Amino acid sequence: MYALAMSIDLKLPGCASLKEKRATLRPVIDGIRHRQQVSVAETDHHDLWQRAGIGVAVVSVDATGATEAMDKVERFVWSRPDVEVISADRHWLEID
Repeated sequence: MYALAMSIDLKLPGCASLKEKRATLRPVIDGIRHRQQVSVAETDHHDLWQRAGIGVAVVSVDATGATEAMDKVERFVWSRPDVEVISADRHWLEID
């Protein structure tokens, strides 16, 4: 079993309130969920208007499947015109 987690740090330049932030972030999170079989949640910068942190995790029977799923998630987020990706870091989880 292989588990891969990714943290994505985003800038949301068009947001001037937490309500606008939620309206901008919701399609990103829902789009990730609908395109891939992964877990995703907002994980950081909850009280900042123009910043967001998203955590994504996937479990697969092989490393290739996990990597391909994360590649697709990352491409989707980078393709969004309403957010700027500051960083996207991947971490393999050790399972004994």
